[in-house]
Amino acid sequence: MKKAKDYIIFPLDVPSIDEAKRFVELLTDVVGMFKVGLELFIQSGPDIIKFIKQSGSAGIFLDLKLHDIPQTVSRAMARIADLGVTFATVHCGESKRMLEAAVAGSRGKVGVLGVTVLTSVSKEDIKDAGFQPDFQADLSRLVLQRAEMAKAAGCAGIVCSGLEANTMKARFGNDFVVVTPGIRPLDTRKTKDDQRRITTPAQAVADGSDYLVIGRPIRDADDPKMAANRIAKEIEAVILGLRD
Repeated sequence: MKKAKDYIIFPLDVPSIDEAKRFVELLTDVVGMFKVGLELFIQSGPDIIKFIKQSGSAGIFLDLKLHDIPQTVSRAMARIADLGVTFATVHCGESKRMLEAAVAGSRGKVGVLGVTVLTSVSKEDIKDAGFQPDFQADLSRLVLQRAEMAKAAGCAGIVCSGLEANTMKARFGNDFVVVTPGIRPLDTRKTKDDQRRITTPAQAVADGSDYLVIGRPIRDADDPKMAANRIAKEIEAVILGLRD
């Protein structure tokens, strides 16, 4: 049975490999997965993947947001599949063919997640990018359109704001994985950062999120391990309520 801590993905968005390893050793027993993004992967390559796997049972979310011609994406995903990670991301911003190529390249060895709309993106950003007025007025429409494309392409799930999680589950069912960044516990929501569309851990889980990417509230805490445990308790209260 999935435990409360298993919902938590901690992003290793830190400036050095040594610091990343420190957080892995500190948090491997209190989070479900570690996210390895572009900065860290460019700096360390597959070595950080090996270190995480050797350090404990936490899974790995490789968040490289692949975005290229289908053949290139397929080959890149094939290399990722050999690393033994749980999930890997590809942008939904282009074509269904690119998403299908990613799924084909995965060979069923890694869950391919389509990135819909980044949680740092606002309605103003969508307008400036030249999207249609209906997408400008309601970002969830764009998220839904891209999620439908990801589902049709065979992706395991999507990355979207917690604000859209309920809609995604209602539309695509519980087997379609929903990963939500932009998670802020109530006691940290006044902190300024670049995330626009945010929600709390409890609300995201109640709305159907399967995994929550939670970085700054844990990383910047005086005691990161205690902060992760506190968030897990918040999640546990929700999942116990859902089971009842």
